[in-house]
Amino acid sequence: MTIDDSQPVARHRSGTQSVDRAIAILRCFEHEPTLTATQVAQRLDLTVSTAHRLMRALQETGLLGRDATTESYHLGVTVAVLGRIALERLGTTVMQPALERLRDTTGESVTLGVRSGDEIAILVQLPSPEPLRYDQRPGSRNPIHVCSMGKALLAFGDPALAGTEPYTRYTDTTITSRAGLDAELARVRARGYATSDQERVLGVRAIAAPVRDHNGDAFAAVALQVPTVRFADDRLEELAEAVTSTARELSTLATGG
Repeated sequence: MTIDDSQPVARHRSGTQSVDRAIAILRCFEHEPTLTATQVAQRLDLTVSTAHRLMRALQETGLLGRDATTESYHLGVTVAVLGRIALERLGTTVMQPALERLRDTTGESVTLGVRSGDEIAILVQLPSPEPLRYDQRPGSRNPIHVCSMGKALLAFGDPALAGTEPYTRYTDTTITSRAGLDAELARVRARGYATSDQERVLGVRAIAAPVRDHNGDAFAAVALQVPTVRFADDRLEELAEAVTSTARELSTLATGG
């Protein structure tokens, strides 16, 4: 007896493809608050009819919402609920007071980020009260090799990268080789914090330290982003102490200590 299993395999592949496409559609909204089906189709190289079908399905689950007047879509209530649950699991609510103290004592912008592949995803951002500042909205992403949080998580967590050399260059100070990055990570481990000196955005310096879990592994990083006009070398010690102290406090909160 011959068993024809081609149809189940075809259904499995089709289902996987639909899931992959649905995830890609949702991730389009990391960069734009509203998008039409036509815009999503162009970004993902889909037919407009396929984008429409998948986005309607996501709308039915509440993962997307739709403005009937403009025919544009936005992230839905279900995403907000799931995101809130995820943030609670990561402990961002109990971390908020410590993050606010770091911002208030330094007067600089504070971010909390986690690793997502070869990127850092921003979970929390508290802007500086100063008119000249560098803001990163929650949900935005930074290449891991150019930001202080990325270096902190590579140094005190998994150092592997999926990307190949040379790494993308953004400024003259961007590290583009694995050898250069490894040397930098060794310095980060030795001093307990990471810095980024205009490696992605000119005029911005940053300093970050790892937030650790029960096993001592870094699962998040806290950072200060400071315009270079307020972050001369003579301020490094002050900001390093502030950010590492906050990172230790956040680690204690995360582990229930």
